[in-house]
Amino acid sequence: MKLSLEGRRAVVCGASRGIGRAIAGVLADMDAQLTLVARDEQALRAVATKLPGGPARHAVRALDLSDTAAVEAGFAAIAAEGPVHVLINNTGGPAAGTVYDAGPEEFENAFRQHVVAAQLAAQALVPGMRKAGYGRIINIISTSVKEPIPGLGVSNTIRAAMAAWAKTLSRELAPYAITVNNVLPGFTSTERLDYLFKLRADKGGGSVEEIERAALAQVPTGRFARPEEIAWAVGFLASAQAAYISGINVPVDGGRMASL
Repeated sequence: MKLSLEGRRAVVCGASRGIGRAIAGVLADMDAQLTLVARDEQALRAVATKLPGGPARHAVRALDLSDTAAVEAGFAAIAAEGPVHVLINNTGGPAAGTVYDAGPEEFENAFRQHVVAAQLAAQALVPGMRKAGYGRIINIISTSVKEPIPGLGVSNTIRAAMAAWAKTLSRELAPYAITVNNVLPGFTSTERLDYLFKLRADKGGGSVEEIERAALAQVPTGRFARPEEIAWAVGFLASAQAAYISGINVPVDGGRMASL
């Protein structure tokens, strides 16, 4: 079975590093034409240069997903350039901390960066998907939508909101051959994981090495995921072969979660 996105255009948010950068690589390998979105234009151009087809095939757009006005204008401009068939909603996670200690502005900022940005992106791009008779909206969120993660109170809350938004949207868009799914990364070797381990160590939770060993002990496969392993799941959901899969959460966690 060959998975191909030839003739399809995809927007990958958070494409400058980590999981987003890996997703860009996988979709480019599937022959998609990409628009890479993140705040750092220089970093995006560096990613585009290394992709198959390079800058001649792939565009970049510097955009801060926490800036609602900029998101609305930016995605309107992307839509005006031609139909987009695949939208990858992916952005940085909220700061760590307990839910009780979080201030209202932390929830507001995270909701704007995640849910509101995804909503505006969908509103701009879905008309093109409907016209093309092909659409994939894939959200990179977290296993916390099934099992909340201690110490990530705001993140747990916002990720659950994203999952509920996606499930609702999947039912609304199903008649138009547009699927909406969530990929839930487990422990993945990224800067985000390094940040969380260091933060826990700084708060007296032990050394970074001890915290890493404790995390690994929770994963039956005995290792952290590579970003590409998350991206491969995204590639399948973006493909034509996944046309009958919609409204689901796909954990990519090495079997860590105990829930079904």
